[in-house]
Amino acid sequence: MTAAPGTDWRPVLAPAIVRRHDPVRDVDLLLLPERVGVLTGSAAAVVGLCDGTRSVPDIVDDLAERFPGAPVATDVPPFLERMRKEGWLR
Repeated sequence: MTAAPGTDWRPVLAPAIVRRHDPVRDVDLLLLPERVGVLTGSAAAVVGLCDGTRSVPDIVDDLAERFPGAPVATDVPPFLERMRKEGWLR
């Protein structure tokens, strides 16, 4: 069973999902079975840190350093949880 976000959960893309950069459109994509998700805004930076080695607090800390003043502590954990509920993260 996966720990709740904010504890020991170390998010990683689900095995069937691949992250790719589309150089023509200059966007990051999530290639899912039979569909494609476009990562807009800072979502690509967040997903890029979901490598299974960082906990949610580690991801928040990293992003807070990269984007000073951004509300990462309040925005990132719910975003990750939504992605997990969609089955995109495990």
